Amino acid sequence: MSDLPETRYLHGTHAEEQARLQTLNALINSHTLAEIAPRPGERLIDFGCGLGQFARAFARAAGAPAVAFDRSATQLELARRLAEFDGEAALVTFREGDVHAPPLAPEEQGTFDVAYARFVLEHVPDPQRVVTAMAAALRVGGRLVLEDDDHETFQLWPEPPGVMALWRAYTRTYDRMGADPYVGRRMVQLMSAAGVAPRRIAQLPFGACSGDSTFVPLVVNLGGLFDSAREAILATGAFDARGFDAAQEALTAFGERDDAAFWYTRRYAEGVKG
Repeated sequence: MSDLPETRYLHGTHAEEQARLQTLNALINSHTLAEIAPRPGERLIDFGCGLGQFARAFARAAGAPAVAFDRSATQLELARRLAEFDGEAALVTFREGDVHAPPLAPEEQGTFDVAYARFVLEHVPDPQRVVTAMAAALRVGGRLVLEDDDHETFQLWPEPPGVMALWRAYTRTYDRMGADPYVGRRMVQLMSAAGVAPRRIAQLPFGACSGDSTFVPLVVNLGGLFDSAREAILATGAFDARGFDAAQEALTAFGERDDAAFWYTRRYAEGVKG
């Protein structure tokens, strides 16, 4: 039997979730790319790449092919199709593998310029093991970049009835699975423990107000996030089906207001391997 810890991703890989993730990437990739600022020729390895859209964006900007992997064959199949559709199949080598033990040949270890993971550490029971594996993939002087959530940064205003309670119930599903919804605040500690010298942190935008073109898509994405975690949320006992549906209806109404704000940030940390 494998000794790899089980990744606790509760949203699934069904078609609706894949569509949500495609939209999410379109909303946030530009902020991440601007923050990470790929340097010419940098080779990326993307841990838990999902649909591979960020790995392709990085490879385009750096002018060098990337390696990206995910444990989901379903996600990888769509990632390859999307790359082929955009004429970018040569930009990224997609592989199936686990973030705790990346699918690299021995001679590939210690050769990458940038190791990156986004929305991965919050879904694993042993994030330190993942960050240590990322550090091992880097060359000396390479950059380790982590981007993840701290669920306490979320706020909607004016607050729609039931939605913040729904968010708290959603957050509880992480604890129940042995994952950490607040791992974003721990990322510097994790990279330091992996032998990587922290260099800087940032908070990347994940929000908008009414009148911003991204506002409605972000609200719709949030509703899709809740839908994909519906059964896990109901299992907490904090909501029954009627209450869940009522909160979702309130969220939809919130998205139609002309005085609303969606506040959230992603945590970003970058370090250098010595």
